[in-house]
Amino acid sequence: MAGQSLPVVIQGGMGVNVSSWQLARAVAERGQLGVVSGTALDAVLARGLQDGDPGGHLRRALDAFPDPRMAARARDRYFVAGGRAPDRPYRPNPTLTITPSRAVLELTVLGNFVHVWLAKEGHDGPVGINFLEKIQMATPAAALGAMLAGVDYVLMGAGIPREIPRLLTDLAAGRPGTLTVDVLGATRTHTTSIDPVELLGAHLPALTRPRFLAIVSLHSLAGYLCRDESIRPDGFVVEGPSAGGHSAPPRGPLTLDEHGQPVYSRRDEANLGAIAKLGLPFWLAGGYSTPERVEQARAAGAAGIQCGTLFALCAESGLTLDLRRQVLDELARGTLTVHNDPRASPTSFPFKVAALPGTLSEDEAYAARPRLCDLSYLREPFERADGSVGYRCAAEPVDAFVRKGGSVQATEGRKCLCNALTANVGLGQHRRDGYDEVAAVTLGQDLDGAHRLLARLPLGWTATEALDWLLAGARQSEGAAVAEPTP
Repeated sequence: MAGQSLPVVIQGGMGVNVSSWQLARAVAERGQLGVVSGTALDAVLARGLQDGDPGGHLRRALDAFPDPRMAARARDRYFVAGGRAPDRPYRPNPTLTITPSRAVLELTVLGNFVHVWLAKEGHDGPVGINFLEKIQMATPAAALGAMLAGVDYVLMGAGIPREIPRLLTDLAAGRPGTLTVDVLGATRTHTTSIDPVELLGAHLPALTRPRFLAIVSLHSLAGYLCRDESIRPDGFVVEGPSAGGHSAPPRGPLTLDEHGQPVYSRRDEANLGAIAKLGLPFWLAGGYSTPERVEQARAAGAAGIQCGTLFALCAESGLTLDLRRQVLDELARGTLTVHNDPRASPTSFPFKVAALPGTLSEDEAYAARPRLCDLSYLREPFERADGSVGYRCAAEPVDAFVRKGGSVQATEGRKCLCNALTANVGLGQHRRDGYDEVAAVTLGQDLDGAHRLLARLPLGWTATEALDWLLAGARQSEGAAVAEPTP
């Protein structure tokens, strides 16, 4: 990446479709890195088509897909002219496994293609996609779909993404892309893969390898990833514990404060000097949401910052208008709090949950939700006694989880994030028994930037207004991109 233009601001890849293609495009049009959330885009596509595809954007992107027959299969299966009736449940889409069906592969590839293609449409700014290491079974197909749309960057956190550089290289060469899957109790290596040639045949175009940014919390992990060229990323996002969504747990034994949140110490702070010595560009995240913090990051040697919360609350965000207004009202009153819940996520990573009435942050709403697991993105594979692979989720019905070898204690306080995060963006399931899935909003715990921007723009803001404010003090050209110095 030496000598190439780098963004100062990376817009965070948040939730399920909170970092929508509309948001990513608005940021990328300004020369900064717009990021599409790559989580559950198969479901986002399928449900968007069932809601009638207002504006025809999804179908327009499907028309641009290299294999028109594959695109037609998804359109024929899911599109509902005029949208489904409000009391009609969404049609289920196939769930992930280590050996995914053709239907899973196609919908995953198409979902990622569609949203990256729309984010890139009509401009030449950089667009990235954010994946979770914890959702390993989806990554090969999701990466292929994004690459078919010409994605410029892939970002990944919530784990150790050591195999992603090779995956991207193999897919760009038209070779099968394979990832090792973490399987609890495994006695052998388990992998999942996708073969671009087998899937697309003569429709497979030439692909370009995107840059890969590993999201890390400590310099030790960054150093490990730099030791071997086969696992070395093209840069890092160094994320502190106040960042939204999933965050790394504290080092050492877990200690909770008086609010039941994990306690972090100096041991959990990255040594930025050590990261700078690795010679790769890096961006700082978690609490870097003001113009002053942007300048502090650059003074520390960073190329810039990654910011999520400001963009989660902007007009182009995928959050429903009602949720966004609710958050901004709480923010204006000074009553908004974000809890770092060590139990909420089935992944066992701490997860930030905004305290909002009517959402799963309330004990009553959590208790009222029937426990079930149907979207299943965060299921944990485990090896059975016969060597086959089973799947379980700590947020599924307790008896089912225990029957599969899990413990009752592991289910306590677990929230179904898959369904809650789709509800955040207006794609929550309506159950046949009348239950509608309830939202669970995640934001960063550092709200200083959002408070200050709301004071300037009390009616809310756009992505462009957020960027203008963040970059107000940056010493750069109009494009707000800087050339990386050549080592």
